[in-house]
Amino acid sequence: MKIAVIAPFFNRENLDGSVWIDHFVRDEGFAFKHVPRQTPMPKWHDRKSKLTPPVEWVRYIRQAADAFKTKPEVVVSVFPQLAACAGLLGRFNPDTKVLAWMFNVGTCHSGYRQWVSRIALSNIDRFVVHTRREIKIYSDWLGLPQERFVFVPYQSPEIDQTVPEDEEAPFISAMGSAHRDYRMLARILHDIQLPTTIASSHAALDGIDLPDCVQTPFGISKQECLEITQRARVNVIPLLPKPAVTAAGQVTLVEAMFMGKVLVATEYYGVEDYLQHEKTGLLVKPHDEEGFKAAILRLWNDKDLRVELAENSRRYAREHFSDQAAGRALEQHLKELQQPSIQAGEIA
Repeated sequence: MKIAVIAPFFNRENLDGSVWIDHFVRDEGFAFKHVPRQTPMPKWHDRKSKLTPPVEWVRYIRQAADAFKTKPEVVVSVFPQLAACAGLLGRFNPDTKVLAWMFNVGTCHSGYRQWVSRIALSNIDRFVVHTRREIKIYSDWLGLPQERFVFVPYQSPEIDQTVPEDEEAPFISAMGSAHRDYRMLARILHDIQLPTTIASSHAALDGIDLPDCVQTPFGISKQECLEITQRARVNVIPLLPKPAVTAAGQVTLVEAMFMGKVLVATEYYGVEDYLQHEKTGLLVKPHDEEGFKAAILRLWNDKDLRVELAENSRRYAREHFSDQAAGRALEQHLKELQQPSIQAGEIA
């Protein structure tokens, strides 16, 4: 089977060394071709708007068109913008199937955005989403049968432990900005007064009354964020539920689990698809401030529990969230696209 892969991180400058999860597909019957963008993708911090600008849409469409020119049996797109372009062009290439990988819209807007999305994405043969809850959300939003959507966990390369836990000056760590409930966390920290580092954005912390025990390093590198996570005694992901939001927190969660760090997280946005309560971490219901505080204190004061959950967490991440696991999932779904009579299943 000839497969064209389009991803925004493939460009002409890095194509020769490009590696993706197709590298871990073992079936030699699949022939993958990475199709590049004409120019490198702009850096996130250089963007002036959350919306994709028209010039970027032109580049996405051209990349998708280049993929179809290779006459593949399947086009695999990565991220929603390329899925939309491949879906539109797939209307004119009925013999080519489209597999939309890492389909995470973030927020399902109504109005004209929904109307355009329904037109662009109606021709996608299979969507891969990163939480089970997204299956129904996207099915309803796009007016498509749930059978077209499958759950495959967000994957990450394994992350090396570069620094040990800081046992002399222990602290709590909170990472990320998207839909975090840092107001609730601030109230908890005012009460328990445990040293805490929140690595987030100015916007996510704007107007929040943080106690003196909290440090907020801004503008730090990805590696510095990972080192803070590794040094922390307890890591927390407090989430704020919003009806239109599809998923949040998976990247922070998976990275922490790979590093064998214990977590307290809000049971929302599909976090329960990753973190197993009392086995690989502690889950707390949304808005349960007392429950979240109790979970933090429980892990802070129980080293044996932290060690047990950390070992379980690292082992579970390697088994379910690795590039190898994602490669196996990709292989399965490509085989199922070869056999349309087989109903799509979930990869746990």
